[in-house]
Amino acid sequence: MSGTIAAKPLTVGAFAPYGEVLEASGAPDYMINAGLCGRYHDRARPETDPEGEVALSIGRSDAISLPLTLKMMERHPDGSQAFVPMNGTRFLVIVAADENGVPGRPEAFLTNGTQGIQYKRNCWHGVLAPLEGPADFLIVDRIGPGNNLEEHHLAAPYTITAE
Repeated sequence: MSGTIAAKPLTVGAFAPYGEVLEASGAPDYMINAGLCGRYHDRARPETDPEGEVALSIGRSDAISLPLTLKMMERHPDGSQAFVPMNGTRFLVIVAADENGVPGRPEAFLTNGTQGIQYKRNCWHGVLAPLEGPADFLIVDRIGPGNNLEEHHLAAPYTITAE
């Protein structure tokens, strides 16, 4: 199966089957730091198997351009993975439901530059794809023993376009 997939704006509801959207929207949950900082509390909970630990890392990625040819997807069976842009960078998010151990038909989303995402554990997704670059991202994911990466090369590529 292949085809063209139009990337749509990232929303909490549309992305819910795949993970969480990390953004400061609406009123803060409460104030901290002597009232100087509004905290948007508990937006996502990192997942890891009992043998792993949660780590914070920084990734610097080159930019992609649209249309994008999607040939491969990956997933992490032992833990979730989050990406938060550090410079207000918009990025493309590609996800797919699992269909008998392989990715189903992908969906694509465009972030607005103030959003990050957390993929659920075992969620098929594309690689980090900033629309401007190089771009820095805070990465929150599992580290530890074992192989926490599974790649699947698609039988036929998809073309991802802007909506």
